[in-house]
Amino acid sequence: MMTINKLENLLENAECVCSQADINAALDKLAESLTLKLKDTRPVILGVMVGALIPLGHLLTRLHFPLEADYLHATRYRGAMRGGDLHWLVEPHLDLKDRTVLVFDDIMDGGLTLAAIIDYCKQAGAKVVYSAVMVDKIRTREPGVTFEPDFVGLRVEDRFLFGFGLDYHGYWRNLPEIYAVKE
Repeated sequence: MMTINKLENLLENAECVCSQADINAALDKLAESLTLKLKDTRPVILGVMVGALIPLGHLLTRLHFPLEADYLHATRYRGAMRGGDLHWLVEPHLDLKDRTVLVFDDIMDGGLTLAAIIDYCKQAGAKVVYSAVMVDKIRTREPGVTFEPDFVGLRVEDRFLFGFGLDYHGYWRNLPEIYAVKE
C-alpha cells in the first residue's frame, strides 16, 4: 500500500531530471513544430489518458490554430510499473474518418501502446496520423515497434519517471517537474 510517508520519501529521494524551465521550453518547441505541420489541417488532437492530461493541457494553450481536442483511454499499465495487454477504457468520441489526427501521449517507452492507438486511428479512417510525446525514453523499443514519435518534447534516459503527467502507482502526476525514481 502506498502511504503518504512512502510517497513523500520517494519524492525526497528522487532525482529531478526535467525542471519546469526544461518542460516549458520543450512545450514551446513542440507547439512551434506542431503549428508548422498542422495549422492548415483542422486536426483532431487525441490525448491518451490519464498521462497526457497535464502536458496536453499546457500544450493546447500554445496552439493558435483551429483544432478539435478529444481523448481516449487505453492502457497497458493499470497502476503497475510494467505493461501488460492493452485495455481500451474509452474510445475517441470524434469521427476520425478523413481527418488529420495527432495522438499525444505522456511518454514513449516500449511503444506498444502508442502503436496500437495509431493503428486504431488508421482503421477508423484517419487521413494521416501523427504521434507526439512529452517524454521519449532513450531505449530499445519492444519487438514489432518500428516507428519513433513524429514530435518529441524531451528525451530522457531509461529510468522510471514520474511528474508532469507521469505517475508512480497512480500518484505524483501533479508535480510540475519530472523526476526519476532513485535506483
